[in-house]
Amino acid sequence: MKWIFTLLLFSFTSVQSQQTIKILSYNIFHGEQAYKKGEPNIDSVAGLINKYKPDLAAFQEVDSATGRSESIYKVCTDFIAELARKTGMHGFFGKAMDYDGGGYGEGLLTNKPARATVKILPTPKGGEPRALIYIDYPLSKKKRIVFAGTHLCHQFEENRISQVNEINKTFEKTKPPVILCGDLNFTPDKEPYRILSTAWNDAAILKGDPQLTFSVDNPKVRIDYAWLKKGHTFKVVDVQVLPYDYSDHKPVLITLEIQ
Repeated sequence: MKWIFTLLLFSFTSVQSQQTIKILSYNIFHGEQAYKKGEPNIDSVAGLINKYKPDLAAFQEVDSATGRSESIYKVCTDFIAELARKTGMHGFFGKAMDYDGGGYGEGLLTNKPARATVKILPTPKGGEPRALIYIDYPLSKKKRIVFAGTHLCHQFEENRISQVNEINKTFEKTKPPVILCGDLNFTPDKEPYRILSTAWNDAAILKGDPQLTFSVDNPKVRIDYAWLKKGHTFKVVDVQVLPYDYSDHKPVLITLEIQ
């Protein structure tokens, strides 16, 4: 009887120690409908968040108080701050570069307060500056994870290789589990994918049957990802490429269990 009670207690404790989280990754095309020039997409993106209720979200191609945002929204708009207001989440902007009187880069939303770090990624061949933004997220009172978002160079393979090497170096000694999401601008047959795979697992591959993410009207490639740092116990419950056309990329929704 004592053995049975101990076994039941162990099983209950194991279940209790598992945490389920839902994550969204989305390249939002600077807040504009990709195929309807001048039409805002923030209400559509906010509606998507309010429907699926992710705990964490990573956004790429984010404008912050740019002239471009004013031309689309008729008022200078901080996209992440406005999205946070419309969803009741906490917003963080990671500026990769100055752009049109404001900033352009990455954004994160979380359902709990957190602190963000922004790191500029290397661009040895030049081209657009790129950033990595990450937060220390309180999964529970006793467990924390790191959640990161980025958008890698779309122009030069040499830049992408340098950027994934820098990402690997950044999180090499990080003790909590790390989740990295974003539009990485490479396909699984390329060298940056191989380099990242040395330290991370591709969530869609772990789940099986990975889906194409770009372009939204005629998907031909998979360049939007969720990566899970090796050395930690992640269970990939689900990976969905959602059927919405608010941008030129499809949004990716990931459900994980973390031990």
